[in-house]
Amino acid sequence: MKDFLPICREDMERRGWEQCDFVYITGDAYVDHTSFGPAIISRVLESHGYKVGIISQPDWKDEQSVQVLGEPRLGFLVSAGNMDTMVNHYTVAKKRRAQDAYTPGGVIGKRPDRATIVYCNLLRRVYKKKPVIIGGIEASLRRLAHYDYWSDSVKRSILLDSGADLISYGMGERSVVEIADALEAGIAIKDITFVAGTVYRTDSPEKIYDAVFLPDYKTIKEDKREFAKSFYTQYCNTDPFSGKRLAEKYKEKEYVVQNPPALPLSQEEMDRVYSLPYMRTYHPSYETLGGIPIINELKFSLASSRGCFGGCSFCALTFHQGRIIQTRSHESLIEEARLMTWEPDFKGYINDVGGPTANFRAPSCEKQLTKGVCRDKQCLFPEPCRNLKISHEDYLALLRKLRELPGVKKVFIRSGIRYDYLIYDKDRTFLRELCEHHVSGQLKVAPEHICDTVLKRMGKPGRAVYEEFLKEYKKMNARLGKEQYVVPYLMSSHPGSTMKEAVELAEYLRDLGYMPEQVQDFYPTPSTISTCMYYTGLDPRTMEPVYVPKSPHEKAMQRALIQYRNPKNYDLVKEALHLAHREDLIGFDKKCLIRPRRKEPLPETGKSGRKAAMTGTPASAGKKGSAAASKKKTIRNVHKKNRTTVPK
Repeated sequence: MKDFLPICREDMERRGWEQCDFVYITGDAYVDHTSFGPAIISRVLESHGYKVGIISQPDWKDEQSVQVLGEPRLGFLVSAGNMDTMVNHYTVAKKRRAQDAYTPGGVIGKRPDRATIVYCNLLRRVYKKKPVIIGGIEASLRRLAHYDYWSDSVKRSILLDSGADLISYGMGERSVVEIADALEAGIAIKDITFVAGTVYRTDSPEKIYDAVFLPDYKTIKEDKREFAKSFYTQYCNTDPFSGKRLAEKYKEKEYVVQNPPALPLSQEEMDRVYSLPYMRTYHPSYETLGGIPIINELKFSLASSRGCFGGCSFCALTFHQGRIIQTRSHESLIEEARLMTWEPDFKGYINDVGGPTANFRAPSCEKQLTKGVCRDKQCLFPEPCRNLKISHEDYLALLRKLRELPGVKKVFIRSGIRYDYLIYDKDRTFLRELCEHHVSGQLKVAPEHICDTVLKRMGKPGRAVYEEFLKEYKKMNARLGKEQYVVPYLMSSHPGSTMKEAVELAEYLRDLGYMPEQVQDFYPTPSTISTCMYYTGLDPRTMEPVYVPKSPHEKAMQRALIQYRNPKNYDLVKEALHLAHREDLIGFDKKCLIRPRRKEPLPETGKSGRKAAMTGTPASAGKKGSAAASKKKTIRNVHKKNRTTVPK
C-alpha cells in the first residue's frame, strides 16, 4: 500500500501492525520526499521487509513523546534532520534564527539544540537497553572528536555524549540495512563492529584490529597542533577503497572506532533507492499548521548525483557524501520528472537538476571506482589533474530529454555549477545551452573570493579562472542576444583573509559595479578543513600558520567592506580602511569606497589635500617631480605600510 509510514498507533493498526521493527525519531517534520534523509532510510528499510514508524519533532521535555509508537522490536533510529541543529538554530554571529524551514509553519523552537544528543538521552531514560543507532548530517560530522564553534571547545564523539550504540555515517543506505539484518539475526548491538560506514565504541584496544590510532582526546583538546594532525588523518581516510579504520582513545577503557566508509552506490542501486514509493510531500497533518516551507523549493527538484570532487575547504561533503560521484540513470530521473508533471501544483518549472555540484555527472577519473580517490591530491585544485575527465555530454543529454517532456516549460539549475570545470571543457556546447535554456536572467556561481591567497586556503581556483569564465559567459550571451548576468556568492572572514584582502575584494566589487544583497560570513561547521584552520590557526594540509579573523568586530568590518555602499556600514568600512592604511579610498574620487562626512577633515588637509581627495592626485604633485612619479611613490608607501602592519 502506498501511504505515509505510521506516525501513531492508529496508523499501525490500519496496517495490521502490533509492533514496529524500527522507530525513526527525527528533528524535522515528516516529509516523505527524496530530499530528506529520514524518508530515504525508512523507505529503504521498508523495501527490505522491515516495519518502520516515524516520530517527528518529539517534545524533548516529555518522555511520553517518544513512546507514542511503543517499543520497537529491533531498535531506534535517531537523526537531527537535514541540517545540523546548531546551524539550523543560529546564525554565524550566534544569534537565534527567526524561522525553521523544516518545521510546520516555519516555527522556530520545535527541536532542541544538539537534537541528536537530547533525543538519545531521552530514549535512554525510557528504554535503557534498546539499541539506538544515530545518523544524519549532525551525527556524521561529529562522529569523532571535533571542534564545536558554538561552545568554542573540542567536543567528544557524539557517540559518547548521546549514549547511542552505533553511528551510521555518510549516506547510510548500505550500513543501515546491514545493521538491521544483523539485529534480525540475533547479533547483539555491542557485537556489530564489522559494518562499513559505522562508528562503535569498545573498552579495550585489543578488540581493535588493523586500525590507525589517532591522538587521544586529552591530547587534541590541549594541543591544537595535534588536533590539526588528527583532523588531517581523518580527512585522508574518507575514501571507501583506501580509507583505514581509525581509533580514538578517551579513557583507559573507552575507545571510539570508525570503520572505513561504505562503498558508493552503483547507478542501479541509486535508481532503486529513488524509485521507492515516496509520497513526495509532507504529512497531511501539517496542512492546517501552514505546511513545511522548504518543500516549495525541493518538491520539484531532481537529485541526479551525490558526492563532489570539488574539494572546497569549507565544505563538509568529503566527510559525508565523499568525493566519488554517484549518479542516477536518465530513465530514473525522467520517470520522476513525469510524476512531477501530474502534481496539481506543478506549474511547468523543474527547480533543479543536480546535486552537490550540478555539472558533475561521473567520477573524475576511471580509477576511482576500483582504487578510490587520491589521498593527498585534489582533482581540480590547485590545477586540474591530468587524469581528470572533462565532459558535459551526459548532463547535456539529460537536460535535453527533460526539456522535451510534455508539461515542462523550463528546467533550472540551482544547485550550483563549477565554473572552473565548465571552462576547462573546450567544447562550449554546455555553456551555450546553459545560457539559452537554463538561466533566467541571473546565474549564481560561487567564486567566494578574488584574492589568490585566500582562494588557496579555500581550495578554490584562482581569480584568473573566474575572470575567464565571466568573459566566456558574456561572450556567449552576446552571441545569443541575451542580457544575462552572473551573481557571485562571496564569503567574508575566511581563514587567510586579512583586512588587506578584504579591501581588495571591496575594490573588485567597486570596479564590477556590483554590491551583493547578502554576504556569507565564514561559518565554522564541524569536520571541514576551514574549521580546523579557524580553530588551530594552521592549515592541516601543510601545517603552515594561517591568519584567522576571529573577533566579531573584525568579522563585521570584513563583511561590511563587501557591502560598502550600505550607509549602515559606513563606520565599519571607515575603520577597516584606516586599519588597512587605505585612507586613499576615503574621498570623492570615483575609485573611493566612501566619502568623508560633512565637517570631517579629508584624509589630507589644506587646499592641496582637498584637491587630492577630489581628483585622486597626490598632494605633493606639482611641488616636486611629476604627478605620476609622486603617485607611484604614494602607492609604494601604501603597500609598504600594508606589508608591515597588516597581520600575515
